[in-house]
Amino acid sequence: MGRRFDHLGDVEAFVAVAEKGSMTEAAVALSTTPSVLSRAVTRLETRLGAQLMRRTTRRLSLTDQGRAYLEQARTAFSLIGDAERAIQGQDGEFLTGHVRISVPTTYGHYRLPVLLDGFLRAYPEVQIELSITNRNVDLVAEAYDLAIRLGPLPDSGLVARKLEDASLRLVAAPQYLERAGIPRTVEDLAGHQCLPFVMPSTGRCAPWLFRVDGRDVDWTPSGRIRVFDDVLGVMSLAEKGLGICQTYDFVVSEHIEQGRFVELLDHARGRSRPFSIIFAPHRRLSAATRALIDFLAKDG
Repeated sequence: MGRRFDHLGDVEAFVAVAEKGSMTEAAVALSTTPSVLSRAVTRLETRLGAQLMRRTTRRLSLTDQGRAYLEQARTAFSLIGDAERAIQGQDGEFLTGHVRISVPTTYGHYRLPVLLDGFLRAYPEVQIELSITNRNVDLVAEAYDLAIRLGPLPDSGLVARKLEDASLRLVAAPQYLERAGIPRTVEDLAGHQCLPFVMPSTGRCAPWLFRVDGRDVDWTPSGRIRVFDDVLGVMSLAEKGLGICQTYDFVVSEHIEQGRFVELLDHARGRSRPFSIIFAPHRRLSAATRALIDFLAKDG
């Protein structure tokens, strides 16, 4: 084999820089210096005859060729890791690697932490790179292994495994209800200050979901305040007495128990929204990624 693969150190440097998005952060992760990594990436580009990264004083970005090479390089390193574990007889306790995952704010703040705690206890050598955002990331172009998404998924070619159907509750703060009164029916909501969330994917207010006399009712809220970008904003505003919001039981149940919220229209409960974990079918998932998928799908 000779010198055929003597550049693997440069490939590892490129992968680290691409995943960290910074020479400095990658140097810390690899216990080296940014200048060493810069030279390694330059050598790799010279060997391949292609520019993999665009470098400016402020940021790094991958070229199209760089994204394609990163995808293949990560798969190759994953295969090597799997082979080593198979030979060494390593099981869950010694599973290594890192997983890059994107999750929406509700799940990232209120549901995922407990699940990740259990996963990291089971797999103490696995590292998690977590992005909490309501933006639907491009899994392939942005080099994410997984994403958790809300609602019915479009036919995007991605593989999805359902985590749970999250039940919904309608709530308001006691001080708002003292001032504005308590709605008794869905129709009464038209006379109240409602706090809708504008869905980034459509630009429309997310409907509130009810079940009335065995019939599903979708009601579109409107109000003087509309929340964009961060869906948790509706709960923060409602907690301060600015109106009524609908959110997930796992987000608001503790607040109800503590008296910070009062549940409304409990007779119209029963609807939910699904959360799913998604990944690209053509990528060979690392052992760490597969373990996280199985753990979340089982315990989510």
